[in-house]
Amino acid sequence: MTPRAADRARYDRATAHLDAPVAIVDLEAFDANADDLVRRAGGKPIRVASKSVRCRALLERVLAREGFAGIMSFTLDESLWLARAGFEDVLLAYPSADRTSFGELANDPKLAAAVTVMVDDPAQLELIDAARAGGGEEVRVCLELDTSLRLLGGRVRVGALRSPLREPAQLAELARSIARRPGFRLVGIMAYEGHVAGVGDSVAGRPLRSRAIRLMQSAARKELESRRAAVVRAVRAVAPDLEFVNGGGTGSVQHTAAEDAVTEIAAGSGLYVPRLFDNYTSFTGRPAALFAQPVVRRPGVGVVTVLGGGYPASGAAGADRLPVPYLPEGLRYDPQEGPGEVQTPLLGSPADDLLIGDKVWFRHAKAGELCERFDSLQLIEGDRITATVPTYRGEGRTFL
Repeated sequence: MTPRAADRARYDRATAHLDAPVAIVDLEAFDANADDLVRRAGGKPIRVASKSVRCRALLERVLAREGFAGIMSFTLDESLWLARAGFEDVLLAYPSADRTSFGELANDPKLAAAVTVMVDDPAQLELIDAARAGGGEEVRVCLELDTSLRLLGGRVRVGALRSPLREPAQLAELARSIARRPGFRLVGIMAYEGHVAGVGDSVAGRPLRSRAIRLMQSAARKELESRRAAVVRAVRAVAPDLEFVNGGGTGSVQHTAAEDAVTEIAAGSGLYVPRLFDNYTSFTGRPAALFAQPVVRRPGVGVVTVLGGGYPASGAAGADRLPVPYLPEGLRYDPQEGPGEVQTPLLGSPADDLLIGDKVWFRHAKAGELCERFDSLQLIEGDRITATVPTYRGEGRTFL
């Protein structure tokens, strides 16, 4: 029996009493992935990206482990909810225009102490001040650095369109604006190198593309290391009490941790290891989060149909954004239908061994987005479910 076949047998036994669709997290794999992130971080703390987990119980589990500290959230409303639930260090990774939540933040000492918001434009400070609703609490802020690689004199850009702040002087100027403005305190810098951390460098069947990605990422790391260090020096000259410099992501943990200027690493997807993180030379994780759909039809030889399963992930539309049939091994989509809203035909010889009611296990393309489809996660240890925990959705929270 192959290791994957053994996993399938465990998952089927553990969930035999449950009807599909069902979502699971294999805690042995989850914990092993957490250990690997800590190893790669080389002693620097890891801030957990909540968008990649979207389950409070699992956030609590990983933050109880040595090597993890703090949460990187994705909306301000989520940040306040987490702070009210007892999480004491929440960094909002994106600027917000949520005036209601800013009013709550500025009026609550506990929230103001626990939550740090992201800014990259003086207009965002104006919006926060206008939303204070009389609240006088000091708002903790973090600056975001644009990490993109610019080539050919800036005519070619590689990387996400995020912050407009790129050069040390730009970040230092905004730091001075914050220092002059009552009611704000600059506590951190964040720089997410998504073109390194979030792009696999070993694409199956594409050796030339893979080599090009590795060359790009090597150049990007060198350029960013130098520029990030200069930015940190410039900002610390204005704000010497800066608390943290956050960088990285699951795919670049060890590279970013090696930079002297970086004090902490962000990671989250590496806990679940969705399919987009299969194509990396820098690490190999264990798939920990899966979902199962039930076989409901057997249209012919070598074909079964499962209920639903069309759960595409965010990003530019493409085959890499689709979930993949994982267990039993050897199933594939019908190219004319793909994964559907209400039914998904699956082709391959393993189909002939599947009966009506059997489960087919899938892996989602991106980590926490799976939790938007399920109210709960079944936590599996060995071949038993040891807990059922709510996702954000299961707690009535859909932040985006």
